[in-house]
Amino acid sequence: VQVLESGGGLVQAGGSLRLTCTASGLNFRAYRMAWFRQTPGKERTGVSSISGNGDTTYYADSVKGRFTISRDNAKNTLYLQMNNLNPEDTAIYYCATGFGFGNPLAQTGYRYWGQGTQVTVSS
Repeated sequence: VQVLESGGGLVQAGGSLRLTCTASGLNFRAYRMAWFRQTPGKERTGVSSISGNGDTTYYADSVKGRFTISRDNAKNTLYLQMNNLNPEDTAIYYCATGFGFGNPLAQTGYRYWGQGTQVTVSS
């Protein structure tokens, strides 16, 4: 299984970015997927999660109303649209798939991970 994120970069506060994640080697549509983020010295935390068919989503309180998760199962692709970014959103963002059970925003539920993409928001 290969998971690959893209779309990170440097953006000013108030700006937007869209992250993209592709996954191969598994039945893409069968699995809930999620975005996590991590800053140095801190644990990786769940940002958003989406069910296999896209009908159920979850968001961390810190990103509700600003971030939108979506997926295109025909393209084996997951997205995270991030609007109104602030410096606290600066982190490495990871894509995860292969969800088993448990809390959709807990990293322990996911089996496969990408290498991450850096998002930096300047003030």
